Amino acid sequence: MKKNTEAVLKRLIESISPSGFEGPAANIFREEAQQFADEVTRDRHGNTIAKVNGTGDLRVMFAGHCDEIGFLITHIDKKGYCWIAPIGGWDPQIAQGQRVQIRAKKAIVPGVIGKKPIHLMSPEDRKNVVQLKDMWVDIGAKDRKEAEKMVSVGDPLVVDQGYGRLAGDIAVARGMDNRVGAFTVLEAARRVAKSKNKAAATLYSVATVQEEIGLRGATTSAFGIDAHLGIAVDVTFAGDHPGLGDAVRTVNECELGKGPVLTRGANTHHRVFELIVATAKKHNIPLQINAEGRGTGTDANAMQLSRGGMATALLSIPNRYMHSPCELVDLRDVEACIELMAQTVLDLANDTDLTPF
Repeated sequence: MKKNTEAVLKRLIESISPSGFEGPAANIFREEAQQFADEVTRDRHGNTIAKVNGTGDLRVMFAGHCDEIGFLITHIDKKGYCWIAPIGGWDPQIAQGQRVQIRAKKAIVPGVIGKKPIHLMSPEDRKNVVQLKDMWVDIGAKDRKEAEKMVSVGDPLVVDQGYGRLAGDIAVARGMDNRVGAFTVLEAARRVAKSKNKAAATLYSVATVQEEIGLRGATTSAFGIDAHLGIAVDVTFAGDHPGLGDAVRTVNECELGKGPVLTRGANTHHRVFELIVATAKKHNIPLQINAEGRGTGTDANAMQLSRGGMATALLSIPNRYMHSPCELVDLRDVEACIELMAQTVLDLANDTDLTPF
């Protein structure tokens, strides 16, 4: 991946943008999209939409949610400790002991998530996972008055883990789920816009909001755009690391570095599935397949059910250690997904048959 392109991903990843507070990530998406899109808008819900005009009437929607899991300050006690509630799905074992960044009104305030030291816990308590309700954030304040000069009830916070690289093309960060999806739809739209061959379809590339709390942004943006065809990009569980056992057969057998994952099943339109597979073969783009017998917990589910129905597909980036501060993806998979989505749109004919099989 080119350094300037990876720099955009890094900026997106490191923005503090949990569900309901996506402004910083959405602004980066908008700034980048304004460099190539014919029109960039933000709807009342907060979804940011980059439109790339085509020559025909076919409308295509790309969706990648730009929110992430995080926390919210719910109470500041008299000693200045901040009590929190989760935004999205958290494993409480991961939260304890983490450094955090609080997005306060005037500044980013650092803190740590505290709990009772293991030395002071009973033998029985040591066997149990400490719950989020029994953890707090310490910002170093001496009392509530001092704390309230820095933070307020309702301020969002995230784990303080930025973007980095491991061996080869492996990138690590919190919030790969799903800032990498928003990045993918942004860069795919950029390639469509800059292509020498004008696409027949008009593309609406959307950084959706509030996916982690119920696919909310995809629901509203899909209704507003009313696209004929849609592709959502998210992350999926990589099945190539220890500890999964038999779960690999029931969840996913995909691996990092072998391309994006196309879901086959109820949430994917048969013709769109075949179209993407054919595009991957035509352009020699690596592609993995997984199966899902019901609606997925992704934006694709909301898109499929919008208005009178959208012909949808779900592409996913293999991801290790999902919903942790150290999510891993292979940048080669991201590049392949960008290219596959761009080529799928560029190869579409205005009269593409979207009648189900």
